[in-house]
Amino acid sequence: MATPAQRTPAPATDGTLAGAAAVTRCQLCGSGERTRKFLDAPFEVVTCDDCGLVYVTPRLQGQALVDVYGEGYWKSDDPKARGYADYARESALYLRTFAKRMALVQRWLPAKARILDVGCAAGYFLRVAHGLGHDVHGVELSPAIAGEAVAALGAERIHVGTLDEAIAARHYERGSFDLITMWDVVEHIPEPQPVLRRIRELLKPSGHLLIETQNVASRWARLLGRRWHHYKHTEHLYHFSPATIRRLLGDCGFRPVALGAAYAGKFVSFGFLAERAGRLGPVAAFLAKPLGLLKGMSLYVNPHDEIIVVAAPTAD
Repeated sequence: MATPAQRTPAPATDGTLAGAAAVTRCQLCGSGERTRKFLDAPFEVVTCDDCGLVYVTPRLQGQALVDVYGEGYWKSDDPKARGYADYARESALYLRTFAKRMALVQRWLPAKARILDVGCAAGYFLRVAHGLGHDVHGVELSPAIAGEAVAALGAERIHVGTLDEAIAARHYERGSFDLITMWDVVEHIPEPQPVLRRIRELLKPSGHLLIETQNVASRWARLLGRRWHHYKHTEHLYHFSPATIRRLLGDCGFRPVALGAAYAGKFVSFGFLAERAGRLGPVAAFLAKPLGLLKGMSLYVNPHDEIIVVAAPTAD
């Protein structure tokens, strides 16, 4: 039987969501004016009328949000709505993905860089970077997956908890990292500004921040509408566009120096493709069902609905 940290939060009998609260103002610009994109009760996905940020209301708060990332997130019985079918089982595909992405990452690194990955999960990016001779460190909030990173890289390199806790426990010094990364993380953070400002403090003046996140302004997102596979309301609190991610970074003391989708694809299994097709409706799910028989095979997929942003800290 699932523990409380493994269950997907369920609507209460009055239609509300336990542990959730309504969002009344845009996190990015503070405006209370917004337009509904769609309703997926008890959630509503809205667009800020002033800055264009797309966000979800109501939103899980505090421990209820933390509990989303229990064991049932990384091995989910409903990955279309929450988490991953079996994150650790597809480790080889994640390692191949990050090996490909290093062609981009290495452009922004010295030969032997000190790297911090915030939200490192099982540490796949760090494993690839460590194999190339870099000094790697990671922070992961979820103990359910952080153990994989600890086993691969050692407890001295991985902190299980928040970034602030890691800074205190590991004594990370200001201006000590060449690169700090957030792969598919920023959209999960209720208040990203304090985290990004703390990251800026940790970067060397010559260092860079790299963020990957979904692009709600992409053609694929606009074509699929509410069926877009990144609409997972308990975990994806924000859906950024190039314009809104640039504004967020600018507000936190960063200057974007590169933004694009060229390296934002992933190696995925045919089983993953079959699972995601289920979001498109019963016909698509039926047509994609044979892919599940080939779940041991994989291919590289890039629908250009995610972006990678590289940013430099601005001068004080």
